[in-house]
Amino acid sequence: AVDAADWVVLGPGSWYTSVLPHLLVPELRDALHRTPAKIVVTLNLEPEEDGETAGMRAEDYLEVLHAHAPDLPIYAVVADPAAVEDIGALADRCGTSGTRLLLRQVSRGDGTAQHDPLRLAAAYRDVIEATWGDVSRRGR
Repeated sequence: AVDAADWVVLGPGSWYTSVLPHLLVPELRDALHRTPAKIVVTLNLEPEEDGETAGMRAEDYLEVLHAHAPDLPIYAVVADPAAVEDIGALADRCGTSGTRLLLRQVSRGDGTAQHDPLRLAAAYRDVIEATWGDVSRRGR
């Protein structure tokens, strides 16, 4: 399925127990490296307070991913700007690896650290359609 995919999405989810395990299974890791699909990483909305990602910043998630798969070609990162401590640092991290950064509100907006399915779907649509900046009116 990975070999035949157009897009592969990693995340959101528990970084060390839901996202990175895909890179620990040799056959899946190899498929992720050879697929012609574009890989999108979706960042979490907040680190776990007492868990495995306590104290991690948005760019730290990418550093950990890079440490486990330095040659994995990441096409884009989707992040909610309200969940990013330092947008400049995240943009720099993405820039050093040639990864596009899409900042969109993907949270539910009710104060919980949960992704809104429709907002997340819209962000993925923007990545697929290469709509990186603000959307403007057409023909005006």
